[in-house]
Amino acid sequence: MNRICVIGAGYVGLTTAACFAHLGNNVICSDVNEDRVRSINSGELPIVEEGLEDLVARYLASGDLVVTTDNIVAVSQADFVFLCLPTPEGPNGRADMTRVNEVASSIGPHLKVGAVVVNKSTVPIGSANVVRQALQRQDVQVVSNPEFLREGTAIHDFLNPDRVVIGADDEEAAIRLSSLYVKLGAPIVVTDAATAETIKYASNAFLATKLSFVNALATLCESVGADVRQVTLGMGYDPRVGSSFLKPGPGWGGSCFPKDVAALIGMAEDAGYDFALLKGVVAINDLQHRRIVEKVVRLVGGDINGKKVALWGLTFKANTDDLRESPALKIAELLAELGAQVAGYDPTVHNGLEGLTVVDDPYSACQDAVAVVVTTEWDEFRWIDFDKVGSVMQRRVVVDARNLLDASTVRKNGFTYEGIGIR
Repeated sequence: MNRICVIGAGYVGLTTAACFAHLGNNVICSDVNEDRVRSINSGELPIVEEGLEDLVARYLASGDLVVTTDNIVAVSQADFVFLCLPTPEGPNGRADMTRVNEVASSIGPHLKVGAVVVNKSTVPIGSANVVRQALQRQDVQVVSNPEFLREGTAIHDFLNPDRVVIGADDEEAAIRLSSLYVKLGAPIVVTDAATAETIKYASNAFLATKLSFVNALATLCESVGADVRQVTLGMGYDPRVGSSFLKPGPGWGGSCFPKDVAALIGMAEDAGYDFALLKGVVAINDLQHRRIVEKVVRLVGGDINGKKVALWGLTFKANTDDLRESPALKIAELLAELGAQVAGYDPTVHNGLEGLTVVDDPYSACQDAVAVVVTTEWDEFRWIDFDKVGSVMQRRVVVDARNLLDASTVRKNGFTYEGIGIR
């Protein structure tokens, strides 16, 4: 049985630890946040992720998963040490490696001979060498193994990966790390560390590019009278294009895309290349937030100063509680700048947020509002009683930034309805 240490009990770390325990390994997960560790051990997870709570509870009970605050004890007997640490976007757009370097320096003297240290979080190209220097251990190998987990489906993604990417400068370390994933039956791409790190950034940047493309396409469709849903359906049948990530919305956000796109632009600049394409991707995304607000202003008569606008959905996507870089919050900020009073409802958000009032149900959000904007694709919004919604609103206006609702049903209830790129 492999002994695995996962440092960091956040979204990536806790998912990684639980799934490796599920695959038959002995896993210790460590985190410096005592409250987080205490919460996990008591069965209250700090994140919303389908299936994770049950998985963690099962392997805590069996003893195959231990969650602690002691990094030193956690790494001392580990065959593999996975670094699942935050690398937030710094002021210049580059990823901040401070936490990774601190942890690597602190654990270096305590690693057992022959241990493999794995960069699991998204780290700048060349980080394997940085971590190797911080460890100051010639008898320990450093490998890049980027994660490709989608929030809301992380357990499924880990256990049913499209591919596993391993970047190693040592063949034996690559073989050893590959053995952890063999039973998953996925293609394993083995390359050097810098290439593996680039694959992660390139993948996220490409997906962000597809999303910005379809949002720009939706704008064109509105201008020429085409239906973006049918356009993307026709495009998606071409295997060279594919249908995934061709659904228009209020813009992309979350913990990965904004940070990783900015980092790739920054790394390109450091290498002397102007990645103008990605700069355009970011500009289109920023513009999409404004386009949603412009729709609201136009549909309510050109002025929202002093008027109430409701937002349905606050997280950056459904089936998570993640508010990081959420398009909904960007839209709320723009509405507030125009003088609007903003009220929001989300199934997983219950605390107040700056610039808007968070309420407990979608109907309360709409009380006395002149418009409601669907900003996150929660299924419960499909089944809303629009007659009840209309009875509490000042004006019956819906801007469906996710094209989630049935337009004919909404309009039959006396609403002015406008989606994204559709008639």
